[in-house]
Amino acid sequence: MSGLLSGGNTDELVPPGWVKNPSAWGERLPIVGLALVGLAIATYLSLFQYEVIDTVWEPFFGDGSRTVLTSRLSNVLPVKDAALGALGYLLDAVTGVIGGTKRWRTMPWIVIIFGIFVGPLGAVSVLLVVAQPVVYGSFCTLCLTSAVISLAMIPPAVDEVLASFQDLRRMRQSGGNWWRYFWGLDSTPEAAGADTSVRMGT
Repeated sequence: MSGLLSGGNTDELVPPGWVKNPSAWGERLPIVGLALVGLAIATYLSLFQYEVIDTVWEPFFGDGSRTVLTSRLSNVLPVKDAALGALGYLLDAVTGVIGGTKRWRTMPWIVIIFGIFVGPLGAVSVLLVVAQPVVYGSFCTLCLTSAVISLAMIPPAVDEVLASFQDLRRMRQSGGNWWRYFWGLDSTPEAAGADTSVRMGT
């Protein structure tokens, strides 16, 4: 988590003990952009799985994409896995743009939901891609691209989630109502800035 430092700061946008604001648009928009690219890829793959289009682009692995996308593993759920991936990327993008540059402090709930969509759900999609060569001996270029996108989104999303968890911890240690704070119902700067010595690794 490259945003942490050993000293404090006076900028209310930057979490105590950090050198940057993990909720800044410059941090979040690249994640949203990747999510939109992932959404486009997953939508295209789901169109093939639902037989809206007859062929799928595959420049490297011959019939690999067709094999993977029509496999039993890809169809184990009532909804095609590419369609679930598209929904996941859409939720990544939507939760990535909700809230302002103070949302690590004022909207912890949306930050943590964002982290759940990007992190664990993204990891599941990566595991499905890893299973392709193991189970079917085939690769899918766009599936691999989607997995790379999911992995690239995780580190910056984790930074913001960590900042929110640290702030909730400070609120709880200061005796505040962390549950109201979690839902953005109590976000006074005084409470948020309490115990600025609490940071990762200390």
